[in-house]
Amino acid sequence: MSALSLADVGSSCAASLGVPTFQDRLGLGEARHAVVVLIDGLGFRLLAQYPQAAPFLSAQCAVAAHPMIQAVFPSTTVSALSSFGTGLLPGAHGMVGSSFMLPETDTVLAPLQWGNVPHPLAVQPERTIFEAAATHGIRVTTVAPAKYEHSGLTRAALRGAQYRAAEDAATRLAYVGEELRRDERAFSYVYWPEVDRIGHGSGVGSAKWCEAVGRADALVASIAKVLGPDDVVVVTADHGMVNIDQRIAIEAEPTLMAGVIAIAGEPRMRHVYTSEPASIVAERWRDLLGSSATVMTREEVVSEQLMGPVDDALVERIGDVVAIASGRVGLSSLSDPTVSSLIGQHGAQSPEEREIPAIILRG
Repeated sequence: MSALSLADVGSSCAASLGVPTFQDRLGLGEARHAVVVLIDGLGFRLLAQYPQAAPFLSAQCAVAAHPMIQAVFPSTTVSALSSFGTGLLPGAHGMVGSSFMLPETDTVLAPLQWGNVPHPLAVQPERTIFEAAATHGIRVTTVAPAKYEHSGLTRAALRGAQYRAAEDAATRLAYVGEELRRDERAFSYVYWPEVDRIGHGSGVGSAKWCEAVGRADALVASIAKVLGPDDVVVVTADHGMVNIDQRIAIEAEPTLMAGVIAIAGEPRMRHVYTSEPASIVAERWRDLLGSSATVMTREEVVSEQLMGPVDDALVERIGDVVAIASGRVGLSSLSDPTVSSLIGQHGAQSPEEREIPAIILRG
């Protein structure tokens, strides 16, 4: 059996609510109400490193049998939320990074800034878990900031739920409480973006970051207090985060840019699209970057199933060359100067980025 990942969280919740074809790999058991609280950016190792910032969650980790699972690769929000929403790994749903090439349009798509073009269903047509649950008579609700309701990413990966806009913890708690009191089966998804946002700007471990983690911790503790005997909550994340202390400017190195037509991804995981054979470009990148990154061709990424089995129709979304940063290195690019300048980053394969919590709470 493969390691448990974020792709198993929504699937296990659906199975616990009786939706056919899904497997309860997390061992949630039968439930009447299932809630997922996804805290963007809160890696499992960060909880262990800063227990004072999240006393409730840290205490739960200490007594849980299996409180940790794996983020998908790339360890980034677009790929992760798509795997949570579909139960598929990135190679199957095709959301292969924070930005990536769509070969049918010959343009780079950045799903975090995505509206209506291209149409979300054209980019990600696979059935979502929310759609499957709703079809089976489950009341499905997303509780998240209003600005995400009509985004391309929501409609591509998380469609099928009733959307309840909530900007603060109190509103989220009120909405979850309403769902838990309903006399019907319900699946609620609660998204908390603040930890990731502050981690990017101020860095993991900063005072502002610890305060943000504390607010997320308090929300979960409050939800735990209103659980009934048939309720189950899974607290998880889409990825962790590391602070960058070395930046390599891709466009400043002529060797790295030789034969390159587009750069996508993010500083910890770059998709590189080339006009020359990938093997030649990859060798140049390996020679210059050395131990700062693992450089692979698309064929190597696919054969090693880093993104799971890759659908043939989606394979060209992956860069001809993929560069995965090591240590605390960031591969900066003029394609995303603001993102490249941030302190906190994610997307690569370090345990700090890939290990995420899966804390199960019951009434």
